[in-house]
Amino acid sequence: MMVTEKTRSQMIEENIGLVHSCANKFRGRGVEYDDLFQAGCVGLIKAADGFDKDRGFSFSTYAVPVILGEIKRIFRDGGTVKVSRAMKEKIRLVMKEKEKMSEYLGFEPTIGQLAEKLGMSMSETAELLTASMPAISLTGDDESDGKELDIPTPAPEEEISERLALEQTLETLEKDEREIIDLRYFKGMTQSKTAEILGLSQVQVSRKEKKILLKMRKKLIC
Repeated sequence: MMVTEKTRSQMIEENIGLVHSCANKFRGRGVEYDDLFQAGCVGLIKAADGFDKDRGFSFSTYAVPVILGEIKRIFRDGGTVKVSRAMKEKIRLVMKEKEKMSEYLGFEPTIGQLAEKLGMSMSETAELLTASMPAISLTGDDESDGKELDIPTPAPEEEISERLALEQTLETLEKDEREIIDLRYFKGMTQSKTAEILGLSQVQVSRKEKKILLKMRKKLIC
């Protein structure tokens, strides 16, 4: 069952942190953070559009690989995220109206209020707001005028995103492949013990393990 438009907009708003944590993984690789973040937002929106809660996954588990996929796409394409002139105009319109409503109401309008005022759907308004969001940096630089915090510790979302990406990859493995990974890396068993439990030889476990790890590595990188 696909999610409702209201739920979709809420998922996008509540999971912007996943986009930042995924984008942070690719800092310093020759692409501006703004472009990484924008590509991640495209992935988040695609994830919200394609999410089916009946599959049994949490939204974040489903979204992380999609976000990472969109970010990696700009490296494969060798360029930055392209935003059409029409979309840029819509973004300006949304931000201008948001500012006017904030001054009038005394607080920022909800997506629903803003969408109603503009005569747009909530999903389109959410998409435009997401695309307009600036990148958030936790480490200041010489041009930041000291307005940004210098926090040397890694963001907890990064560890979460990596864990979710790993879980998503594990779900793509065959049952026997998951058993080997579970015994070896989650239960900490030796290859010999794993072989004994699965009725295989140690050499067979070693060969299968190498193939599985290579398979997982390709899925996590692609």
